[in-house]
Amino acid sequence: MRKRKIVPLPIIIISFFIDLQPALASISESTPLFRVDRINILVLFIIFCAAVLLYIRSARKGKELFIRKINGLEAIEEGVGRATEMGRPVLFIPGIDELDEIQTIAGLSILSRVAKITAQYSTPLIVPVNYPLVLAAAQESIKGAYLDAGKGDDFDPEMAQYVAGEQFAFVAAVHGIMHREKPATNVYMGAFYAESLLLAEEGQASGAIQIAGTANPEQLPFFIAACDYTLMGEELFAASSYLSKETLMLGSLKGQDWMKIFLVICILLGVLFETLHIGSGFFYKLFIEH
Repeated sequence: MRKRKIVPLPIIIISFFIDLQPALASISESTPLFRVDRINILVLFIIFCAAVLLYIRSARKGKELFIRKINGLEAIEEGVGRATEMGRPVLFIPGIDELDEIQTIAGLSILSRVAKITAQYSTPLIVPVNYPLVLAAAQESIKGAYLDAGKGDDFDPEMAQYVAGEQFAFVAAVHGIMHREKPATNVYMGAFYAESLLLAEEGQASGAIQIAGTANPEQLPFFIAACDYTLMGEELFAASSYLSKETLMLGSLKGQDWMKIFLVICILLGVLFETLHIGSGFFYKLFIEH
């Protein structure tokens, strides 16, 4: 029987890199390792990261970071209190999209805050969803909120309900819940589409306090017309930081706001400089991909 020759691992690795050298040489000749024409993106990225990290550091040191008042979020506790006084439930809908949609995640973070308030007041909570993963996430959010409020024994998994997997079937099911349970407060937070007016109009007809929020601009007019309070655009994403007051989230939010101000200033300066033909197009090149 022929004895098999064993090659040491270091020799295999060295030979592999020797064979790879011609390929690497051809790549380096055709494609530079660093694109100098995209250095503007690197500069903006470094400024953005620095702003976020500085604000997070300030928040952790105890500095109070100002966030303007969001009336819709302030009204949540009022709405839950009204439902408690009337002995009726709170209806919360975290959008109609899947769990991989950022608006759904934002809606679930607000659900955690709402559930904590309902736990403190012992107010019934109804959360209809139309995707199984959102159902599981909603149940965990509610459970965590009840545990934080010291009311873990009052938690019921049935607070979050899977009602339908299709858009308008979901709307019909929610209409049925509104008629049967008669919630005193309806909260819509997440991604909504053609069903937004159908839900909000039915809730408005029932006399419920309605608080809505979505980042879909085409649905905002319907919520504004039919709801008492509406979170517009990025207010939905800022809600989790606003409600939790957690230093990491507050610092990130303030860093993003500062970066937006910086970009607006750069755009205005760019318009001015280009109009007056000064600066050799510096601000113009800052935002152009070459």
